[in-house]
Amino acid sequence: MNHIVLVTTSYPDDSEGAAAAGTFVKDFAQALSAHARVTVIAPGATGYTTHEHQVQVQRFAVPRQPLSLLSPLNPAHWPLIIQTLRAGQQQVMHVCAATPVTHLLALWALPSGYWALQAGRRWGIPYSIWALGSDIWTLGKIPGVRTILRQVLRNATHRYADGLALKDDVERIGGKPCAFLPSCRVLTDGRAKTLRDRPPYRLAFLGRWHPNKGIDLLLQALQLLGDADWSRIEAIRIHGGGPLETQVQAQTAPLIQAGRPLAVGGYLDHDGARELLSWADYVLIPSRIESIPVIFSDAMQMGCPVITNPVGDLPRLIAEYRCGVLAATATAPGIATAIHDALASAPANFTASLRSAATAFNVAATAHDLAGRLERNTG
Repeated sequence: MNHIVLVTTSYPDDSEGAAAAGTFVKDFAQALSAHARVTVIAPGATGYTTHEHQVQVQRFAVPRQPLSLLSPLNPAHWPLIIQTLRAGQQQVMHVCAATPVTHLLALWALPSGYWALQAGRRWGIPYSIWALGSDIWTLGKIPGVRTILRQVLRNATHRYADGLALKDDVERIGGKPCAFLPSCRVLTDGRAKTLRDRPPYRLAFLGRWHPNKGIDLLLQALQLLGDADWSRIEAIRIHGGGPLETQVQAQTAPLIQAGRPLAVGGYLDHDGARELLSWADYVLIPSRIESIPVIFSDAMQMGCPVITNPVGDLPRLIAEYRCGVLAATATAPGIATAIHDALASAPANFTASLRSAATAFNVAATAHDLAGRLERNTG
């Protein structure tokens, strides 16, 4: 049996809601274990090894989590970044030295892809890259880092991207083909969901409180809604956490004090996310920059239409699947208008379209697709 090692900087543990992009990797690893032996190398507060069903997880200790909050643009973070880079590289080398490895799959291009590149050269193991938008659109803009990114992409056996526009950017930077591989997780428990056909409706946001995710734009948009709009809203629940936490609290306080039906909470684990999307009639995606966010595929699985900004692949997906309402502009007024339009329509009208979208964003299908490609490469 092939042995695939997933090298990732984000993999959920007991605080899985804070794992950002890693929230779907656990389900993907479990699905992939139906086709190969799977080992996961991921950061943790301490170094340890566990077995989760058919997957072995080897943690290497890092000074701070989540790693997504570390920025190379902040000199104060450099010592922490250097410690993390060394620890990750050492762990990947250790695993490759200790056991036969068929293929290294790096999630994501940096720094995981660089670790895979170095280990691949040392031990003669092919590696592939699964890129996220943060790899290409943020790290790819930093001088010096972009050169390393290009090297990592060019030397990979396969390149994957979790977005359609992102796929084109990976090909442009790496100079080699890239395939689309959607990031999604297992969220639904199989129970049918019935969307409401009349107001009041329930709206939900789940994600990082980060400028890229547009939580501040959403809260500005809520302030622009009129009494007639709020009369069609039963409740809005906002869950997450991150660098904009102070701003989120400051922006939501006046709305709550004014009696608007708004509740704010922290990160949610797997079961909490399922409960939230089972409850919601619409999922809010106010991002400034995206490829295809995991919350989109979550919403599709849970049969929940979205209200989203026109960024990344979202306009194309809304047009193809007719699974929600698209704002005209990625601004607070644009989001406010989209919410107004959604409240004037019944979520139940999207039911048939959501079934089609749920089939396209399925973690078992994603794992089967990737395993087949790697099998053809190693067989």
